[in-house]
Amino acid sequence: MQYVVIIGAKSLIAQSTALYYAQAGFGIIACARDTQAIALWATDMAIRNSVDVVLESFDVEALESHATWWQNLSGRYDIAGVITVAGFMPSQAQAQEDWSLVQRAIVVNYMGLVSLLNHVANSFEARKEGFIVGVSSVAGNRGRKTNYLYGSAKAGFSAYLSGLRNRLSASGVHVLTVLPGFVYTPMTQGLALPKALTAHPDEVGAAIYRAQQKGCNILYVRSVWRIIMLIIAHIPETIFKRMSL
Repeated sequence: MQYVVIIGAKSLIAQSTALYYAQAGFGIIACARDTQAIALWATDMAIRNSVDVVLESFDVEALESHATWWQNLSGRYDIAGVITVAGFMPSQAQAQEDWSLVQRAIVVNYMGLVSLLNHVANSFEARKEGFIVGVSSVAGNRGRKTNYLYGSAKAGFSAYLSGLRNRLSASGVHVLTVLPGFVYTPMTQGLALPKALTAHPDEVGAAIYRAQQKGCNILYVRSVWRIIMLIIAHIPETIFKRMSL
């Protein structure tokens, strides 16, 4: 059985995505810092879909452990692909006053994922197969005053995935960048989100599975976001800097 590794498996997007791969017959390696928090979900997933669901403890912030962690994991399982959904979005106002929040956002949303995916990429490149899915954010397409600290980390991750895709394309390794837009999750709880622009986790999971299976490069879960971000990207800076977005 081939396995799909899910990094950040506690999130609703991760669990929704895992379901589609389980239904397709893949085993799931669900990775989270606190595996006890997802133990019941994993058991239910395994029973309902008759697949193997493995829980693995993984700390995206423990960069020094990633090389050994990946070496051990890839040595025990036939891994088809890796999907990273881990993320941390602090309040912009609080982060402006608290460097520790900024630092964590950078490590969780960029440094930790790059650290792991470098090892994954080397393995997949050597065997000339595999897929990598990185869930980034439209917040990284252009810096805005309401979330530029989080957005800057996501911008770095999107750029990394773009370069990784360029590097690995000749090796037959597929790299997909996912830009969900607004999603109803605990991370966005309390925000006034427009319904037409906001996806549900199940919608995101289905879109990720379809896009990866088709070999897509960049996925906007709701296509309207591609148009919105294209418009935002072309607003002149002299005007943009005075806008409230």
